[in-house]
Amino acid sequence: MASTRGFARPYWVALRYMIVATIALGIVYPLAVLGVGQLVLPAQSNGSLVTNADGSVLGSTLIGQSFTDADGNALPEWFQSRPSAAGYDAAGSVGSNFGPENPDFLDAIAERKAAIAELEGVDPADIPVDALTASGSGLDPHISPQYALLQVPRVAEARGLEESQVHDLVEASIQGRDLGYLGNETVNVLQLNIALAQLAG
Repeated sequence: MASTRGFARPYWVALRYMIVATIALGIVYPLAVLGVGQLVLPAQSNGSLVTNADGSVLGSTLIGQSFTDADGNALPEWFQSRPSAAGYDAAGSVGSNFGPENPDFLDAIAERKAAIAELEGVDPADIPVDALTASGSGLDPHISPQYALLQVPRVAEARGLEESQVHDLVEASIQGRDLGYLGNETVNVLQLNIALAQLAG
């Protein structure tokens, strides 16, 4: 009998440990992290969602969106995002994985450059690189201030606004470098377009 209890004891200890660990690590810890997140950083914890006046979700500040028609043509009244190899699908984040000398990559760059030059009425040499290349994730919500400012005349004309108004809106939407020195200045396209809609009434 004693030998049976001795044999079963390690299993009973293991079972108790598993129950305690499951409760502590599978229930208490996740709830504690959730609670701290909701208290300290509620917006980030909930996906950095952007809503309109009636509370409808318009998107996330962390995920890029397409501002094109059903055929993929740029809508002239909106600022355009950078290209996306993922089709702006958050469920399928992916880059093109093309090397800088890949023929398909070079062809895509040439096509984008020609399309943007025609859309914006600018010299192809003036188009910034982020307008031509997809981000590594395919979901980058930001463009460079240079690309945003390049689009100002077209957006202003499409909406019947003064260029100076739209230009000032872009300038006000520029986000500085992280910690003042990391990365580059950026413009969040979704937030810029929401501000644009509000400006246009």
